[in-house]
Amino acid sequence: MGTTSGPVLALAGGVGGAKLALGLSKVLPPDRLVIVVNTGDDEEFHGLHVSPDLDTVMYTLAGLANPDTGWGLAGESFQTLEMLSNYGAPTWFNLGDKDLATHIRRTQLLSQGWSLSQVTRDLCQRLGIEHAVVPMSDDEVRTVVDTDDGPLAFQEYFVHRHCEPRTRAVSFHGAEVAKPSPTFDTALRSASALVFCPSNPFLSIDPILAVGDVRERILSFKGPRVTVSPIVGGAALRGPAAKMLEELGHPVSCVGVARQYRGLCDLFVLDQADNAHADAIQSLGMEPHVTNTIMNTDEDKIALAKFIRRLLER
Repeated sequence: MGTTSGPVLALAGGVGGAKLALGLSKVLPPDRLVIVVNTGDDEEFHGLHVSPDLDTVMYTLAGLANPDTGWGLAGESFQTLEMLSNYGAPTWFNLGDKDLATHIRRTQLLSQGWSLSQVTRDLCQRLGIEHAVVPMSDDEVRTVVDTDDGPLAFQEYFVHRHCEPRTRAVSFHGAEVAKPSPTFDTALRSASALVFCPSNPFLSIDPILAVGDVRERILSFKGPRVTVSPIVGGAALRGPAAKMLEELGHPVSCVGVARQYRGLCDLFVLDQADNAHADAIQSLGMEPHVTNTIMNTDEDKIALAKFIRRLLER
């Protein structure tokens, strides 16, 4: 990656994606990184537009995220939610008092005709974030999980039902007519490399790939494409990725993840615990690379980002 090459395009969602996005932001300057975030799990609560994955990435890069959960804000309180509960409003989706300010401001600006990209850029700048954090699309795309209990909106499945219903399929309403956000569209043309962060492939990455012609453009992307597995030692570090792999008929391992990226990825990063799977990854047409992928500390996040940067510089 010389100084004249384009930026690294990172696709992210969830806490794992946000962690690597932070690491990449520490080893790449703002003009060398574009972080595109899933918005398939956006939802309206109490009349407010909530963008959970965008906010998780934004709070993480701003150094404001709750260190215990990885999402939400540190030092949060929930008095507004308690009062809403007194009024009989549904409060199964946790919205903290400081977090509500983000959703109020986002909803205000959207109602004034701002695009989600413009709103996100403004919020990020006001939190001191210099790197580009952008939605996958400014058009509405909604993830729906088809389960044994019928189709469920993403947040109903993920938060209200705790991912308990068995998954049959996942679809993305509106994705086929949606367009990539302007910065995403530009990055797909100008980026020198592509990184799939260790996010749930079905719930965080597939919504991004479903937007318009994004999958086709990544299939024909000329630069190196790297995926980091969110499954380590046969388990998901967070969330329902392992459960969904099993329910959708895939091996619950980094190999099951790699199958989702066949044709989309050249270099596959797996954890040291999964070294025995390297040959299976190779057989899928990807070059396996083994390192520590568990990001408990900021040093871990930076070390993984540096490892990826070295792969891209080869």
